[in-house]
Amino acid sequence: MSMIRDLRAVVRSSSRSSLRGDTAPYDTTRDPGTSSAVVDCAVYRDGRRVESGKPLSPHEAMRQVRRDGGFVWIGLHEPTEAEFAGIAGEFGLHPLAVEDAVQAHQRPKLERYDDSLFTVFKTIHYVEHDRLTDSSEVVETGEVMCFTGRSFFITVRHGGKGSLRALRHRLQDDPELLAKGPSAVLHAIADHVVDGYIAVADAVQDDIDEVETEVFSPGPGGKVSRGVDSARIYQLKREVLEFKRAVAPLLRPMQLLSERPMRLVDPDIQKYFRDVADHLARVQEQVIGFDELLNSILQANLAQASVAQNEDMRKITAWAAIIAVPTMVTGVYGMNFDNMPELHWKYGYPLVLGLTIGMCVGIHRVLKRNGWL
Repeated sequence: MSMIRDLRAVVRSSSRSSLRGDTAPYDTTRDPGTSSAVVDCAVYRDGRRVESGKPLSPHEAMRQVRRDGGFVWIGLHEPTEAEFAGIAGEFGLHPLAVEDAVQAHQRPKLERYDDSLFTVFKTIHYVEHDRLTDSSEVVETGEVMCFTGRSFFITVRHGGKGSLRALRHRLQDDPELLAKGPSAVLHAIADHVVDGYIAVADAVQDDIDEVETEVFSPGPGGKVSRGVDSARIYQLKREVLEFKRAVAPLLRPMQLLSERPMRLVDPDIQKYFRDVADHLARVQEQVIGFDELLNSILQANLAQASVAQNEDMRKITAWAAIIAVPTMVTGVYGMNFDNMPELHWKYGYPLVLGLTIGMCVGIHRVLKRNGWL
């Protein structure tokens, strides 16, 4: 139980640091002979980082592991095919997984090969904004691909957010966890990614609450609101859909890692993937709820706009009915017949004018009482 608490503490602390944006920049002290995509490369033995005095190349790191034991953890950021080819050959990575890792834009998944596991995570970063508009970017996605072997762990990141440096440093501060091998790192990354989902879900909830409040707030004078710009709601719905595409496909891989014995995953670590799967299932339920709620908000907004338009049409129709009375009277008396009633009577004009005004006032009161005006 102590190890469980320590593992959760390491990941939680790293997640908070990453969300605050206080992660360190990429490593700029790499060996010139090493691929420019390599962010960090280190050998871990008995849970501790083996200091070599100079940056290691993947080939040198693996040679140390084969000679003295332990495992190597290599972090890469957006490598090209040429930059990744040497590493893939050194560690015997499957060509299909290598192709996916280089090209990116992959669906979250877990694939098992002879000597390695290939896992794809979608990272989600909340984009801060003062006010939601019809072009606001709410979530920004990235990717982390993980190759897990008996003596190596390789991460390939795509996207400008989601640095794993803070997580690496915190794992290094707990040698007991790192001593469990590459599967402990895989769990830490999975938990780190899912914790990011939880934070983003809370932020997206605030945006949805803001839109919902605007839609259902009464208009001026307590009348029915004319709603908000539907494009804003639709844009938020698109962002939620992007969030959903990152969360939903990952649930099955996490369940497999927690339920199915795998020789590359330490038995002491495997059971903790169940906790990750539980948190992921909760986030998935939230995201599905967001999608359904936005559908309801969009429909309510359209209905309110329709009601407001109907009210406008009723008012226009009511005033047209009032104006029809003087139009009819003046039309009759504008025909210029010689034998029209009261045409030459002294009081004919004020009588017709008064009668016309009286009829207009009467119609106005009736329409006002019936709510048309």
